[in-house]
Amino acid sequence: MSACNGTMMQYFHWYLPADGALWKQVSSAAPGLAELGITALWLPPPFKGTGGGNDAGYGVYDLYDLGEFHQKGSIRTKYGDRSEYLDALRASRAAGLQVYADIVFNHRGGADDAEWVKAVRVRKEDRSREFTLDYDDYWIEAFTVFNFPQRRGKYSDFTWNWELFDGVDFAANFPRETGVVFKFHQRGKDWAKMVSGELGNYDYLMFSDIDMNHPAVRTELGNWGKWFLDQTGIDGFRLDAVKHIQFSFFWYWLEQMRRHAGRPLFAVGEYWNPDNVEELHAYIQGTHGCMSLFDAPLHRNFHEASRSGGRYDMRRILDNTLMSQQPALAVTLVDNHDTQPCQALESWVDWWFKPLAYAVILLRAEGYPCVFYPDLYGAEYEDKTHHILLAPIPGLARMISARSRFAFGAQRDYFDHANIIGWTREGEEARPGSGLAVILSDGPGGSRWMHVGQAHRGKTFADCLENASGNVTINEYGWGEFYCAGGSVSVWLDRAQIP
Repeated sequence: MSACNGTMMQYFHWYLPADGALWKQVSSAAPGLAELGITALWLPPPFKGTGGGNDAGYGVYDLYDLGEFHQKGSIRTKYGDRSEYLDALRASRAAGLQVYADIVFNHRGGADDAEWVKAVRVRKEDRSREFTLDYDDYWIEAFTVFNFPQRRGKYSDFTWNWELFDGVDFAANFPRETGVVFKFHQRGKDWAKMVSGELGNYDYLMFSDIDMNHPAVRTELGNWGKWFLDQTGIDGFRLDAVKHIQFSFFWYWLEQMRRHAGRPLFAVGEYWNPDNVEELHAYIQGTHGCMSLFDAPLHRNFHEASRSGGRYDMRRILDNTLMSQQPALAVTLVDNHDTQPCQALESWVDWWFKPLAYAVILLRAEGYPCVFYPDLYGAEYEDKTHHILLAPIPGLARMISARSRFAFGAQRDYFDHANIIGWTREGEEARPGSGLAVILSDGPGGSRWMHVGQAHRGKTFADCLENASGNVTINEYGWGEFYCAGGSVSVWLDRAQIP
């Protein structure tokens, strides 16, 4: 996608109002987003969750309910009903946008009934270690029956029971045991082996954990995927919690989906490990490169730089990242719904640094950038007694537009100063006026001589973000002395191209 300067937008955040309005908002916003330079939307999970109309979609109850059946207290999901979802997809495609669906396969929640299962407790901090307590037996009453009585077999008569899961975190007969993980012990049940090694074995995440090695599960999820493609015509997938799912599964599943659709379907996996890029490389290798991954290590670098008070070595901002090491499969981001304030993985990039971070992901040649909803629109919410106000990022819309119009051609890097770094794009002959120079600093302001190419000699460049005043004239050799203010970024374009 980066080859055609595509830009994805995560068109939601965790704390959107549960008013059922998002799908209608997508329909009305799509033309303007396309005109801005957005090329694809990542939309939240469209199926019914455990909380019905209040569920963000990650507590999956019924994949076949896209807001059509009165289940879990409502017909619609948090974002709207089935017809509004399909309308949003049609409106997005009409505007020239691709749409990616957020798919959650790891677990099921909100079971319709409980059943008795033989299980063993495992240590929460090391799921590979089993332990027992002084009870007469180890049978638990687990909520693992999903028969969807309100849907009554429409679209699929497949139902779920304990045999299709491998663990839970709650037993009705041991209600006081919290923070415990129960692993099923019947018929050879065990955790999947090809998963993250975090916590000993990170197969289990939450709710009733699906056994992704069970043949019936693989068949059903394949059938569901084909049904979903037929219903929606979706262009790709954001795959949730892939580090917890048998690594071999998605290579098989995505191959089925692409073959069924008869076209390439984009896929990006959420393998959240900001500290070890080698683990991400291992996952890509283990899944034969069938999907991109979010560049969590790059997000970590942004977060650390934003909290370093100008003492971060900006020459190292791309170190140990997918963007620098595997750019064709890197989906780059500044923040997302899991890193936003009050969430479990909170690591919010400070507001002052965000324009610098967005310049990195939007205006360089490597990676496929993802813009986060609150960074473009802002957000306000309350959680855990905190009142959170997130302001829109200054200049973000202009950088999105600059990516789509000007960020083309050969790239030259100037990463040899601890605070002030920059790069240029020479532009392409087939795109008149394209080419740019970016300079940013996490410390004092300053300038750098940078080469934008002899095709620009004699032209006057100006900062389209208006963070730096004045003009830069390109000399006969294609060089100019570009500058930026302290703790700021400037994006210099041919002045004739700036409205």
